[in-house]
Amino acid sequence: MTATESAARERLTSALRDHDQDIADRWVRLQIEQEGLGAGIGEDELRGEADALLAALLAGLESGLPVSRVVTSHAELRGTITELSMRRARAGVTPTATSLAVLALKEVLLEVLQRATRDAEELFEAAVLINRLLDAAGVLSFDAYVSSREEIISRQSRQLLEMSTPVVRLWRHVLAVPLIGTLDTTRTQVVMESLLQAIQADEAKVAIIDITGVAAVDTSVAQHLMQTVAAVRLMGADCVISGIRPPIAQTIAQLGVDLSEILTRATLADALTEAVKITGQPALPTGDAVRR
Repeated sequence: MTATESAARERLTSALRDHDQDIADRWVRLQIEQEGLGAGIGEDELRGEADALLAALLAGLESGLPVSRVVTSHAELRGTITELSMRRARAGVTPTATSLAVLALKEVLLEVLQRATRDAEELFEAAVLINRLLDAAGVLSFDAYVSSREEIISRQSRQLLEMSTPVVRLWRHVLAVPLIGTLDTTRTQVVMESLLQAIQADEAKVAIIDITGVAAVDTSVAQHLMQTVAAVRLMGADCVISGIRPPIAQTIAQLGVDLSEILTRATLADALTEAVKITGQPALPTGDAVRR
């Protein structure tokens, strides 16, 4: 690092240390004035973000790390930028607006440094330093935003899957999972986890998997069903598959899938009647099986 670069870094560090409140105020005001940068974020929250980011930026510069690694390697600064991006992602701010908000800090810092020095060479080095720091911060904020949105979307997708495959308590010690639509690997995993947790929580003895709403059964679907049945049995419960319609029965037979060791019934009512027998409870009145 040249003497001029070192002086520019010290000048920026001093500005952050001595004028942090003024910088924070100006940055917040700039985001509010420029439409879209702070959309959806309250002024108090913007001020909190500004205080946290400036403090972390100062700590990063004082750490002695090379400028090229300050943003990526300083834990506090990296964490502060990541949290800012995640918070804005949850608020629905676009990734472009989030990055531009971080980059807008350049303008504020340059204004402060212009008032602090008239040395053209030192001011140029300071501008280069600010650009390198905040360009890296802008890229990190964009990446963090995208990762956060992917996490939110993944969590929401899983929640939708769980809602679409509810575990229903039909009778004492008897649970059921009505499946509708396509049964793929991801959905099978959700079904299995939800069913096993419910078996443990309700001390269920029988689990009914109803496939009346499954449009078609192929080898993959059959394997998923058998895996779920095996997991249920490992939990000490019996498993009954209901909703075996004639076309599905023919398909399973043609595929050569062996379901001989799995108890199957044509309807959910028949499966519940069988489940009640397995648990040793009083027999259900005809036609009342699924209305209790």
